Amino acid sequence: MLTRRQLVAGVACIGTAAAFAASSARPRYTRRLGAPVEMINGETVAVHFTAAERAIALPCFDGRSLPMWTFAEGEWPPVIRLNLGDRLEATLENRLPRAEESTSIHWHGIRLPNDQDGVPYLVQAPVQPGESFLYSFIPPDAGTFWFHTHCNTVEQLGRGLEGILIVDGDTTEPYDSDNVLLLRDWQVDLETGQFSDFYTLRGAARAGTYGALRTANGARNPEIPLPASGDCRLRVINTDPTRVMQIGVEDAEAAIVAIDGLAVQPFPLELWSMGPAMRIDLVLRAPSEGKFARLVDKSPPKRVELAQFVGKGAPRRKTAFNPAPLRASRIPEPNLQNAERLNFLFRASDAGEVISAAEDTLGTTLGSLCISSKIFWTINGLPWPDGDHARLPPPLAVLRREQSYIFTLTNDSPFVHPIHIHGHTFKLLRSNKQSRPQHQADTLLLLPKEQAEVAFVADNPGDWMFHCHVIEHQESGMMGYFRVI
Repeated sequence: MLTRRQLVAGVACIGTAAAFAASSARPRYTRRLGAPVEMINGETVAVHFTAAERAIALPCFDGRSLPMWTFAEGEWPPVIRLNLGDRLEATLENRLPRAEESTSIHWHGIRLPNDQDGVPYLVQAPVQPGESFLYSFIPPDAGTFWFHTHCNTVEQLGRGLEGILIVDGDTTEPYDSDNVLLLRDWQVDLETGQFSDFYTLRGAARAGTYGALRTANGARNPEIPLPASGDCRLRVINTDPTRVMQIGVEDAEAAIVAIDGLAVQPFPLELWSMGPAMRIDLVLRAPSEGKFARLVDKSPPKRVELAQFVGKGAPRRKTAFNPAPLRASRIPEPNLQNAERLNFLFRASDAGEVISAAEDTLGTTLGSLCISSKIFWTINGLPWPDGDHARLPPPLAVLRREQSYIFTLTNDSPFVHPIHIHGHTFKLLRSNKQSRPQHQADTLLLLPKEQAEVAFVADNPGDWMFHCHVIEHQESGMMGYFRVI
């Protein structure tokens, strides 16, 4: 028998599929993608992050200061901004409060060298308290990215260890403004001023543990001024550990111009389903002076306003909305005729199936998930971690460098899974559940019982993680890695 949560999830999936179909049926804008930009030798941008506990009063905390874990003093989240061709040198110093609380930084969506990917035990030793680590790489793609810890992620990300990485160089013409909206929930009890449980057995075995405090840039439904009647870039980033959102804009025209940081031919935004770790870049025609538009999540059971945009000043544009596109990426196109095929099945373990079918009375929590003994999820029948992150399993697959591959991804479960690939992006080819334009992505949302095909060129050597980005699913088995040789 379906639980209420499963029923709601199913209704959301039907609505999402219909929204994609409606979006693809509308006329497309006439302006075409710009030519890719060639890499040039840029500058070196050096940053120093000290991961530590800091008492921070975000606007959403109603005047309370909570013991957040952050990468830097001052404004949260930290934002790194580079030009395409710049080298980032980021020093991470671990000053977290627990004696054995190791950490690292994963640069989400960046096609970087394997030893800079930030996955403990797989590509680097975890950074222990009192230690430091230098990350040094040149991002090969312009766009909207982010970074976060990759050890005890459910708590460290839950407490705020994340940031934004923007690589400039993808515009064909300037927009009238460029705004970042980081969306996430907070698992906070405002009565006590304490964080609530980041991980529960019920959440790990089902759809994840949701926070009740919905925010954009650390505030509840903030008012954001935009140049009136301007074409404004909105970099929307879902960094929540759990929540899937159906993003829409009300009272303004908006187009999607990039998915997961990479340019797409602009198309009208109706609804776009964003799982954890996913990003979309929008161009929004701002309201006229004093008028409002709204960014909303229309997921069942009710619509939630996430941010308000108010037009300010004299009108910038008077022509019909036909947004400037971005420049095409330089990601190699897979050879579909010569591609090798591999299958990946995402499903519950025996324990996960038992707990998923149990009554809603499970609230037991676990400690540090760097050493987790609870296995609820598998990829091709194999879990990782299986008791300890440091105990590496064999790779899910060994790929040949420069060979094209088609992965068939099958979600054999009643819950959604945003599947994230490290070190590469894959091109969505087709799905049996959703109508979406073909596009490059590093994270693909798989609906319950969905089967999707994605393709990519395995051009980046090393061991690369492949996992669900519902963090409780990741930490209870739904992760693995493939090897490119």
